Amino acid sequence: MLRRTLGHSGISVARIGLGTATWGLGTSEDDCGAQLTDYVDAGGNLVDTANIYGGGRSEEILGRLLRGTVPREDIVLCTKAVLTGEKPPFGTDASAATLLAELTKSLNRLGLDHVDVWQMHIWDDHTPLDDTLDAIQQAISSGRARTAGLCNYTGWQTAKAATTQDKLGRPQLSSVQVEYSLLQRGIEREVLPAARHFGLGILPWAPLGRGVLTGKYRNGVPAERADSRFFQWYVRGLAESKRAAAVVEEVATAAEQLGVPPLGVALSWVRDREGVVAPLVGARTAEQLRESLAVAELDLPPEIRTRLDQVSEPHLGYPERAWSNAG
Repeated sequence: MLRRTLGHSGISVARIGLGTATWGLGTSEDDCGAQLTDYVDAGGNLVDTANIYGGGRSEEILGRLLRGTVPREDIVLCTKAVLTGEKPPFGTDASAATLLAELTKSLNRLGLDHVDVWQMHIWDDHTPLDDTLDAIQQAISSGRARTAGLCNYTGWQTAKAATTQDKLGRPQLSSVQVEYSLLQRGIEREVLPAARHFGLGILPWAPLGRGVLTGKYRNGVPAERADSRFFQWYVRGLAESKRAAAVVEEVATAAEQLGVPPLGVALSWVRDREGVVAPLVGARTAEQLRESLAVAELDLPPEIRTRLDQVSEPHLGYPERAWSNAG
């Protein structure tokens, strides 16, 4: 698997990352082990988790696997803090004291002395930004994190964090983890330009449009799935958006033309967008992950990429595009 550099960090990562949000929830520990083994065997090295995934069980499982299944040195490990609690609705606390305490808990669950990328999971309106950045400084200076990144920040929040960090002469931030797919291109308005300006690598989550781009809902949503709390909360908004059907059909057409599954088309599109370092692919089962890994190196022909760009194009107007006075 080809590698890319993560922002300013100098860290080389595979251009497809492994997400672990289902570990400790819908994914058994045996399947977690199979996923990690298959991913590393395919040339992957970027694994993303968080303090809240599975109420901490994701980190615990990953820690055990790094002690007995895959060598720690083969993995670039990312985790997160800010969100607190074991299940929704999560609390939010980006104060330095809480962040550093959460990092200690993460390291204990992982059984490690450091993580490679420590990410701020969400902006906290109730904590001064300087306090949050102070925690990043302490984590890096103490050797408990090699570099740091942001998650789910808006464009202005991303710019403010990067600018403040530079102004204080502290280590530069390296990444921004955000939702990005053919069905969710909102980051192109403000976040992507900010990331590009400050040299931050983009790590897209939900690159398959929360599963919608696999085509599994093309013929409707099964009643038992449509009524599920997970579908209502996580999938419905994208699945029933005005342009989703047209995008999914274009993905399916391209997949048929190339002789690959739709997920390969969707994944390849986002993987090679400007500024993207590595989309994070999560899977409930090892078999689902293998389907993504099988097409991880697919390159889309320019004409197919253009069609996908056009059918999924987000609205960009004032002020994202320069305003001019014609008269």
